Amino acid sequence: MNKFIKVLSKPCFIILFLFSLGCDQASETSEKKSENDNLQNSFDGINRIYEGKLDSKVTIITYESLTCGHCADFHTNIYPQLKKEFIDTGIVKIEFRHFPLDGAALNASKIAQCRNDGKSDVLNFLFSNQKKWAIGETVETANENLKKLLKDENIVIDFEKCTNNKKIEDYVLNDRIEGVKKFKVNATPTIIINNKKFDKSLNYKNLKKSIEKLI
Repeated sequence: MNKFIKVLSKPCFIILFLFSLGCDQASETSEKKSENDNLQNSFDGINRIYEGKLDSKVTIITYESLTCGHCADFHTNIYPQLKKEFIDTGIVKIEFRHFPLDGAALNASKIAQCRNDGKSDVLNFLFSNQKKWAIGETVETANENLKKLLKDENIVIDFEKCTNNKKIEDYVLNDRIEGVKKFKVNATPTIIINNKKFDKSLNYKNLKKSIEKLI
């Protein structure tokens, strides 16, 4: 692990052999997971982070790494429009799935998931402030940056308790493994719309066109 924490400005492609994130163990967990993807019945008591109505006609799944610059760009420049036009109006439900590309992203995913309330507030906060914490050359540096940011913004989360939570870690890694197995995810962000991979350039215009074809 060297300079991987620096925010990536190009699409974040996976180099699997670089990251030892306990995938074998998470794979075993994946086999135990029910095929039922209902949000309210999430993995081992952990609630999926999502926005929108559960019975929306269109379901978007995003696979993201919290240290990926293009993922942060999606949350900053595309997601607000998507939320206003399609999510808040009940047309689209969006599920945020974890696909950590490095140790810093893995810890950040645990923090985003820690409150276990299904809300995207902390996730969006981490993406919008990515350049404040996802910097440096070690996981330890990113951790310290993140702890300071949470404290400065009065976001009450027990950092050590969350990042050492094995259940949350298994959940996060299971998302990643399932993304590879089910949708052949090999880069972040990857967008899935009604179980089909979105293969166009990721901008709001293209995303909107794809949604409108389904409604």
